[in-house]
Amino acid sequence: MKKLYIISNESVHRQNEDFFCDNIDMKSTPEALNKNFEINIIARSSDKKRSHKINLENIYIYKNIFSYLIGIIKSFKDNENKYLIISISPYTLMACVIIKIFRRKSIVYLRSDGYGEYKVVFGKLGLLIYHIMFNVVNITSKFISCRKYILRQKKGILVSPSQLNNSWISNIKKNNFDKIKLLYIGRIRSEKGIFSLISIIEECNDLTITIVGAEKDYEDIKYKKNINIVGIENNEQKLINYYDNHSIFILPSFTEGHPMVLLEALARHRPVIIFKEIEHVIGSKKGIFIAERNSKDFIKTVNYIKNNYKKIQENMKKNVLPTKSSFIEELKNSIMTLSQ
Repeated sequence: MKKLYIISNESVHRQNEDFFCDNIDMKSTPEALNKNFEINIIARSSDKKRSHKINLENIYIYKNIFSYLIGIIKSFKDNENKYLIISISPYTLMACVIIKIFRRKSIVYLRSDGYGEYKVVFGKLGLLIYHIMFNVVNITSKFISCRKYILRQKKGILVSPSQLNNSWISNIKKNNFDKIKLLYIGRIRSEKGIFSLISIIEECNDLTITIVGAEKDYEDIKYKKNINIVGIENNEQKLINYYDNHSIFILPSFTEGHPMVLLEALARHRPVIIFKEIEHVIGSKKGIFIAERNSKDFIKTVNYIKNNYKKIQENMKKNVLPTKSSFIEELKNSIMTLSQ
């Protein structure tokens, strides 16, 4: 079986002989690909505890860029090894360059729009930084992506990421709409738009929202009367229960590629509200609604969904959603094609 090195900028925590991460994709995708390849993970080391245990044996984590790159160089002993690099960052950029210098082939999998993310975090300077990194990586590597626009007219293979299995599409529960209960599942970070959403919810006394995914206490918003914040949840059935126990899912991000939580909400027949910045995620999917990023239009959108809830849910049954098994098959075939 061929070795596949998955090289990531994600932070991984080691506890005794076990390794943990926060990004569920960092766990589930390598574990699934391990059926087709001998997976080796190279990532950054974190002293902070993480939530998801990675059930793989060959995981190597490094505290700085020098040891990280040395770890990659050590893998070059076998000319047949394949390299899948997750996203573009200063660390993974250097990984692409090193792999190119040693005349190996690398594939970069772009799960989200780095231009948008760097702009949110760093402003116009972020756009310039990412543009330089993106163009260097384009010279050194081949691309896989979840969206055509993320490739910026560069060549690449498109895949449809998903974590959906039979549990997500079975036993879908009806929702009691006596009270509007909103849900957000994701990281509490500025680029996710969560702070702008909280500002909107604070102006809407009749609405309550549950936020799932806190990596720390966030005391400044934790005790607001209509906002309930809980930690990262890695139990699948408990996640399903969160969707089932709420009436509308909110995805407030400023930038998204192919959000897993969107598919999860649609699979549970829960309508989704997004904002204009990510309207591209709608495609042919039914049950997604766009609101302006202000309380007046947000409430208007919520009320429209409330007044048409049964009709909207009935229409959502027509959605054809990608599954985890179909995604892994697409990704495996793309890796094999591009590494030839």
